[in-house]
Amino acid sequence: MKISLLEPIGVPEQVIAGLSAGFVERGHEFVSYDTKTMDPAELAARSAGCDVVMIANNPYPASVVEAADRLKLLSVAFTGIDHVAVEACRERGIMICNCAGYSNQTVAELVIGMAVDGLRNVAKANEAVRQGGTSAGIGGREIAGRTVGIIGLGRIGTMCAKLFLAFGAKVIAYNRSCSEETKALGIEYKSLDEVLSESDIISLNLPLNPQTRGFIGEEQIARMKKDAVFINCARGPIVDNAALARALNEDRLGFACVDVFDMEPPLPANYPLLHAKNTLLTPHQAFISEEAMLRRAKIVFDNVYAYLDGNPVNVCK
Repeated sequence: MKISLLEPIGVPEQVIAGLSAGFVERGHEFVSYDTKTMDPAELAARSAGCDVVMIANNPYPASVVEAADRLKLLSVAFTGIDHVAVEACRERGIMICNCAGYSNQTVAELVIGMAVDGLRNVAKANEAVRQGGTSAGIGGREIAGRTVGIIGLGRIGTMCAKLFLAFGAKVIAYNRSCSEETKALGIEYKSLDEVLSESDIISLNLPLNPQTRGFIGEEQIARMKKDAVFINCARGPIVDNAALARALNEDRLGFACVDVFDMEPPLPANYPLLHAKNTLLTPHQAFISEEAMLRRAKIVFDNVYAYLDGNPVNVCK
């Protein structure tokens, strides 16, 4: 079989060499590329003749799937697969495996960091010092004793809840189903309206799919407390970011921490959140840490080994 890694996955070349050594030992051909591309023609060229392709979070469109006439497995070094032409893969009988779980801790830690900044004005304080200012008016509030609303209690949402609980917060949640693990943590399940209206801090942790696209819009933002901190480290299109920017600029929301947008950064100069008050913006980095990248690399290669052994894992339905 021909196995190709179509883009860098954030680990050194020696790590890739070590993880791929087993392919060569089994008589398979392995090729890796050290540059990203979003050009469908180039992606098709890199996929040509491949039985197995590994990608990260760059789009893999239907035209490329259709051109990859030998493709049997797509191993995605990411949690979500909304950037993949899933239906085209299903029509062709191509299996898709993901790397769910690799970034749980990393994303949850950034959510906590954002919450601290949103309450304690860390970035604003840094700027004040650099401009000769003082701490006047930027002392902020504590996480302890506040109500945190988690929207989406999957693996990452649950990890966020655990960390907020460790800070002494009360955690409430909106989720389609309840789990024994989260019940045991003392998390109280509520309706979406209750979570939006009762929370001092809201962490969005939903996947992007047709049901969640535009899930948080003008109406949902209007239900949030005027001094609430809203955090999105999930997916950009789940939120109407123009409505979010308006709420911030009109003082209808206290603070927003956003790591994901309607597109991948760099953002255009007229993007609404770039001109909104009381925001902390990061360039889709929540999933990135040294530890997470190593975990992800191992999982994406393990997916391929498991497939070759006839026991596929992390298969996306």
